[in-house]
Amino acid sequence: MRITLLCVGKTDDCQLAAIIDKFQQRLKHYIPFSMVSIPDVKNTKHLRSDQQRTKEGIAILKYLSPGDYVVLLDERGKEYRSVDFASYLNKLMVGSMQQVVFVVGGPYGFDEPIYERANSRISLSKMTFSHQMVRLFFVEQLYRAFTILKGEPYHHE
Repeated sequence: MRITLLCVGKTDDCQLAAIIDKFQQRLKHYIPFSMVSIPDVKNTKHLRSDQQRTKEGIAILKYLSPGDYVVLLDERGKEYRSVDFASYLNKLMVGSMQQVVFVVGGPYGFDEPIYERANSRISLSKMTFSHQMVRLFFVEQLYRAFTILKGEPYHHE
């Protein structure tokens, strides 16, 4: 199984990017992982939120393949404890998923065609985080999940 984190926009904080990169490097020991950033929509101050969601949705769909298992990181998604998220990933691996794409949308969420394309939705928290922080939290939780699955001493309960 390969995992991709597909994000709208880029991480422009170099310190945050360095920490994200650290976890990306660690993940390579467990699974093929990549992070793809879709360029931000241009001239957003002249667009309504629904127009921006539509443009972002079109860009997201261009990066998805028909066989991808798509998981939206969405505030209305299912919440997991770290151990349960590890179990969720394990079920995807056992289910022979070839490519799992986790998607972080833009500031106004996802357009309806993206919700229709998604196979699943998860929430990292009931709180709202910046899209840059979501990337860090996600890659850390992904790393944590694989250490849990391997029985390694990163996670403590």
